[in-house]
Amino acid sequence: MTDQTSPALSDGELRETLDMIGTVVASVSDRVDAQTDALERLNKTTTEARQAAFAAQRQTDPEFYGQIVGEVALKLIEVSLSDLKGTISDLDHQTRQTVTVLKQKDDDRDRDRQSLAERERRIDAFKAKLPWMAFAVGVFAMVMTLTVPRFIAQFPAGCGVLSGTWTETSASSYVCAFFNRS
Repeated sequence: MTDQTSPALSDGELRETLDMIGTVVASVSDRVDAQTDALERLNKTTTEARQAAFAAQRQTDPEFYGQIVGEVALKLIEVSLSDLKGTISDLDHQTRQTVTVLKQKDDDRDRDRQSLAERERRIDAFKAKLPWMAFAVGVFAMVMTLTVPRFIAQFPAGCGVLSGTWTETSASSYVCAFFNRS
């Protein structure tokens, strides 16, 4: 092979060549930067796809899915049990109040029965005494009928009320006399 040397470039050509080489290097650098960005996006997309695959795998894992369902069901059951406990507590309170009211009602009814029985006993005792009281009133009325006029007649005004005459007797005492005036 023959060794051929190329003629030297002029300063203008050399500047032009250096500008072209700078442009090519800048262009290659931009392409490398763009490819680096594309590789980073690809790497990020790959990572996200891998994470999504793991998440999808985890979501389709029966044990994991069963655990999630169990936790949700447990929370719902806890709410229902809490509501049920509140209802039971309310019912227990109402039952105790009802028992108290019924006991009070029974006590009141027993007191009313005792009071009524006591009244009936007093009425029966009064009824048993009634014939004797009527007899006593009759005897009292008879005695009064006989004694009251005699008592009233002992006074001059009372004698006049009884339509009698106040008169002096031979023993110098006064009596109420009733004369037949027919």
